[in-house]
Amino acid sequence: MNGQAILENVRRYRGIASLYRQTAAFRPRQSWSLLEQAREWEGRALAELEAYFAARADLALAA
Repeated sequence: MNGQAILENVRRYRGIASLYRQTAAFRPRQSWSLLEQAREWEGRALAELEAYFAARADLALAA
């Protein structure tokens, strides 16, 4: 996957996490569950970024 696609995924994942946090603000009874979902999406974004930069570092070392 190229860098642009990865960054698009990260943006999408963070957008989804933001929607979960916004929804949690308006649904107090479900807020813990919604905030957990937001954390999971943020984790996906972070994992995607870490994999991207690790691959770039590997390429830089190989060059």
